[in-house]
Amino acid sequence: MTRPDTIIKNYIENLILTSEPLSPLWNVESSVYGKASKWNYIDNCMITALLMLYDLSGDERLLGYSVKFTDTYVNKDGNIPTINYADYNLDNLNGGRNLINLWKLAGAEHYRLGFEKLWNEQVLRQPRLSCGSFWHKAVYPDQIWLDGTYMALPFMAEYGKLHDLRGVIDDAERQLCDIKRISRDPKTGLYYHGYDDTKTMIWADKITGLSPEFWLRSNGWLCAALADTFEILADQRIGRQLAEMLGDITKYCRDDGMLYQLPLRPELEGNYPETSGTLLVAYAALKAARLGVCGDDIRQIGLKAFNTITEKFINTESEIPVLGNICLVGGLGGENERDGSPGYYLSEKITENDAKGIAPYIMAFTEIKKM
Repeated sequence: MTRPDTIIKNYIENLILTSEPLSPLWNVESSVYGKASKWNYIDNCMITALLMLYDLSGDERLLGYSVKFTDTYVNKDGNIPTINYADYNLDNLNGGRNLINLWKLAGAEHYRLGFEKLWNEQVLRQPRLSCGSFWHKAVYPDQIWLDGTYMALPFMAEYGKLHDLRGVIDDAERQLCDIKRISRDPKTGLYYHGYDDTKTMIWADKITGLSPEFWLRSNGWLCAALADTFEILADQRIGRQLAEMLGDITKYCRDDGMLYQLPLRPELEGNYPETSGTLLVAYAALKAARLGVCGDDIRQIGLKAFNTITEKFINTESEIPVLGNICLVGGLGGENERDGSPGYYLSEKITENDAKGIAPYIMAFTEIKKM
């Protein structure tokens, strides 16, 4: 058994399957900040990864746990009591794809009711900017964050394909094109974390409305969103955008494949190789290569990053492997008036074994197995 196989096995046996759905061991953010148990994107990222691994391995325990976990939060009528649809929080849509997948795999009606309710109660009512792109959340009006592309647009694409809704598919594709038009820096090819259409936020440039920095994980979310949406729709425009983005961002990889928390500032004191964002890029690179979007050069970069994290950033001395160098959170504005500066991103807590790192590790692992 290879080292990655052993790591995955030990994560499954000793961290994931042993976790109670109301207090999962991988949700470090909830434990650090004392958040009440609720439907959230972090847990749903882990379930996404488990279902990918189930698809690969056929291990019924993975499907069984995914059902058990999801049923803790989704009622028999498809309602999710721990979210308020009117928050219009794109993060809450991340689990919609899991509901579609579980409905197909397990056939339970409440999963179908659940994703239809997410669609009707939130997606159809989600506020939009003048260009047509979604607000990130009701509390962040007139703002686009890169994170939201992964949380919402693959779900839109999946839903549109399921119901043969050409307008919905076009909408998801257009929003991905808009994020490039609005947020991509033509000099570096990287994308700014946020955009404020009003240009009034503390972090927003008064002329462009863009936040001041390129944050790795937000770019990683976009890479993963493009890769997953391309896999669903096979739209060549998305494929070209994905290939271009991967070609650009991988220029900033270290020799070992790692990317920094702030990819353009390796010399900055306190900057560090960040694992969750690097793994999202690696996952997208591996998937893009498998789907024929990119060549073997991009695949090798993704593989190198995965191998480096496996060898240097995961401690296997105990029964539960420990993945380090995970940025716990990152955002803009809000109660803490996060200004999007380099100092802000480097001040956020660095943690271990959060699902924002473990899930993309499992996702990248599944892509390697599919090659």
